[in-house]
Amino acid sequence: QVQVVESGGGLVQPGGSLRLSCAASGIIFSNYIMAWYRQAPGKQRELVAFITTGSYSSYEDPVKGRFTISRDNAKSTVYLQMNSLKPEDTAIYFCNSYDSNWRRYGNWGQGTQVTVSS
Repeated sequence: QVQVVESGGGLVQPGGSLRLSCAASGIIFSNYIMAWYRQAPGKQRELVAFITTGSYSSYEDPVKGRFTISRDNAKSTVYLQMNSLKPEDTAIYFCNSYDSNWRRYGNWGQGTQVTVSS
């Protein structure tokens, strides 16, 4: 069964940085698209960024130029480097795996809380 475990969240001041990690198991990691999502209080979960098997990356407008997604297939881990953080980035961050048809594999994990506040 596919499992993902997110980590690296925390409390950071506006303008600060965090690096999130997501370790996946139960899949041949290199064969899957990996995506980061976030869910703010009272809002629906939204896509933040994804990275393909060929390491092509894409970002939603609110995070373009500030966040960087990367993957380490040897470690079955995807990362999200978040710079210039803003209070509106406050959310629980989740990751998951998808095949080439964007079918999700695995259950949602617990996520990791990111709080941006002075």
